[in-house]
Amino acid sequence: MSVLDLARPEIRTLQPYSSARMEAGGGQIMLNANESAWEPTGDAGLGCNRYPDPQPDALLQSLAALYGVRREQLFVGRGSDEAIDLLVRAFCRAGEDAVLIQPPTFGMYAVSARIQNAAVIEVALAADFCLDVHALLAAVTPAVKLVFLCTPNNPSGKSIPRADIELLAKALAGKALVVVDEAYVEFSDQRSVVDLIERYENLAVLRTLSKAWALAGARIGSLLAGPEVIALIRRIMPPYPLPMPCVAAALAELSPSGQAMARENMAIVREQRTIMRKALARLPCVREVLPSDANFLAVRFDDAGTVYLRLLQAGIVVRDIRRYPTLQDALRITIGTPEENARVLTVLNKEST
Repeated sequence: MSVLDLARPEIRTLQPYSSARMEAGGGQIMLNANESAWEPTGDAGLGCNRYPDPQPDALLQSLAALYGVRREQLFVGRGSDEAIDLLVRAFCRAGEDAVLIQPPTFGMYAVSARIQNAAVIEVALAADFCLDVHALLAAVTPAVKLVFLCTPNNPSGKSIPRADIELLAKALAGKALVVVDEAYVEFSDQRSVVDLIERYENLAVLRTLSKAWALAGARIGSLLAGPEVIALIRRIMPPYPLPMPCVAAALAELSPSGQAMARENMAIVREQRTIMRKALARLPCVREVLPSDANFLAVRFDDAGTVYLRLLQAGIVVRDIRRYPTLQDALRITIGTPEENARVLTVLNKEST
């Protein structure tokens, strides 16, 4: 059975839109897309009067090298959110199919499914935020087409062991596409599972430049999967998903000097994460600091609501995650610069006195 048998049949046979840029054919005088012939003010040579390449070759090449995949195993879109949305639309028939998630987890899996009118099946994480593989497999029905795994998990920060991911990919072959969201993997000691897509055609990986690569505002995310899945997603992608300034920002960040600076900052985050975890754990107002492999810490407080407001009054915005199951007393604190982190501790120390 091919992984494409899991996809919606009407998507498999869909005639994709052929954009003017796809049909350009390397011409010099571009009169096929009804664009302006004049560059806009402040263009800085980007050529924003022209439509961008839907999947820019230079960016594909840089990201393929970064992630260790071939270009035909890579789709680039507007953040991981777009890839999630496209996966749901490609694999889930409205009113018939379902996705499976493990709360507490990233909210866009369920949002994208509900927009598509796909069901959302939930298998809660254990009290220590570990994934119960056997419970997950027991919850899979023929309607489940996508299983989303977030590792390191947002909002807890806990990683899923590589062996568990491989077990699920093997057990769900021919049944569901396993989508591993590795938005925070650069901050973890556990390596990516991207190499497993060669072994399991029903495994896909989400990556992003928003976190470790400092490009949240550029909205560059990737889907890594077998060529068949990538080709399917490209059938339904928007005609021009990647703005030229965003592509330019990504290429600059992925240059040798850009990567060197980013990796220095990743090391600072890891070091500061350890410092913050120890310092927060010593505060009287803190019940627990959850272990984290990401660039944030989920922290349980005696009175999370009061702490949130006290930080906000000091100009510090953290994430209120009390709406998540088993985290009703917690806030999520991103690891900032050493100076920002010190300011958080100063405010919380005052809160504790």
